[in-house]
Amino acid sequence: MQFHKLISFVFHPIIIPITSSLLYFILIPNHIPKGVSYRVLGFIFLITYIIPIVLLFVLRKVKLIEDYHLVSIQERKFPIVFFTILSFLLGNLLLKTGVVNLLAYSFFGSSLALGIVYSLFYINIKTSLHTLAIAGLIGLIMVISITYEFNLLLLLIFLFILIGIVATSRLQLKAHTLPEVVIGFFVGILTQLTMYYFYII
Repeated sequence: MQFHKLISFVFHPIIIPITSSLLYFILIPNHIPKGVSYRVLGFIFLITYIIPIVLLFVLRKVKLIEDYHLVSIQERKFPIVFFTILSFLLGNLLLKTGVVNLLAYSFFGSSLALGIVYSLFYINIKTSLHTLAIAGLIGLIMVISITYEFNLLLLLIFLFILIGIVATSRLQLKAHTLPEVVIGFFVGILTQLTMYYFYII
């Protein structure tokens, strides 16, 4: 059980946006100045990691959430709305730079995915954010592979194995049911591919 808790902690959804962004800059052709890359990564880290942690800390202080695991649907509602808006605004800001459009559309995909997660609350479905986040990363890697015609098969195989391990851990911890884990996977990957479609047309 400790192993499953460790997996859930190490691959927490909050670290995936900065991980995805870092991989984006590592994998794409070297046409963006390093100074610009570092500033963009720093900004993304602030928006997607520091601000959410501060928000969760404040929500717990004012007793709107019991703990940082956001177990109940009611506890998840405000953070999901906040992260949905945050991802959309971040995508807009990145799009305005004109140098990381693909990454910007990835954040639009994240915003769409979280919007779907929120809408599913109304039919009492609590989607796995762990599988959604890693599936979103898989979708982004697919998009990079297609756009730049890179063979990223080994990385994708690794990520598919990883999402299997993470999904198993969430099930073993009884944090989610199998349908919630599967929904997280499909929502995460399909929203990334959907946004890529809008990017290329």
